Amino acid sequence: MTKERFDIHQHITDKIVSAIERGAGEFRLPWHRGTGNIMRPVNVSSKKAYRGVNVVALWAYAEASGYSSGTWGTYRQWAEAGAQVRKGEKAAFVVFYKELEVPAETGEAETETRLFARAMPVFAAEQVDGYQPPVTEMPVITMTPIEQAEAFVAATGAQIDHGGTRAFYRPSTDSIQLPPREAFIGSSTSSPAESYYSTLCHELTHWTSTESRCNRQLGKRFGDHAYAMEELVAELGAAFLCADLQITDEPRADHAQYLASWLSVMKEDKKAIFTAASKASEAAAYLTGLQS
Repeated sequence: MTKERFDIHQHITDKIVSAIERGAGEFRLPWHRGTGNIMRPVNVSSKKAYRGVNVVALWAYAEASGYSSGTWGTYRQWAEAGAQVRKGEKAAFVVFYKELEVPAETGEAETETRLFARAMPVFAAEQVDGYQPPVTEMPVITMTPIEQAEAFVAATGAQIDHGGTRAFYRPSTDSIQLPPREAFIGSSTSSPAESYYSTLCHELTHWTSTESRCNRQLGKRFGDHAYAMEELVAELGAAFLCADLQITDEPRADHAQYLASWLSVMKEDKKAIFTAASKASEAAAYLTGLQS
């Protein structure tokens, strides 16, 4: 009997859908990290942060298992770091893409290059023995997360207007509208300032959608669900940016209305969350690239 091939797209999508459905009652999604550990997951070997859907997947794994270290690696990478994955520990999975030469469909060339998804099992620092996190020297001059967020936003050059009671990006004027700063009251997990900048990061992600920036045209990919999926891209973009800026990503209550659409699309299309997370990573990278 032929063994069924492991479907990494379906596996990660199922993991994220499950995490969303667990938290939907209070609208706390897997990227709304309330543990106090605000960071993107990092690879123990490269010391680099994971990107795209791997960030969301590892946040979902961490939330489900109660992990807070944010450090992950393969069995071999942990061994090279002088640690040992404990017997019986279950792996999480991330995806990476490998270029392969395949026969061309057009017949005009013998082969063409395509990207193929590959699954990679990884383990969290909480699943290993013998690992000592590296001691990092603190920089002489530091900025508070709020100062860093203010500088980050200013460097984008986006037009930001204040007034009214709603937060939104207006394409006709290419501007962001936010309520007055004093209207943000925060929550049990975030300060008023964090709530303000979390909302602003969300709208900045929308701001990147124009043709002159990231040229995000989701209509071709998601049809009638395009608007809801743009909101998912902005949700994820804000989460990535807030993690980088070390501020809490505040859940947006008005996004509860999109949950059904998000879940419907993900259940019908196993690659939808991959596309949304990729677009969110692209937006975050574009905004980071505007920094001096």
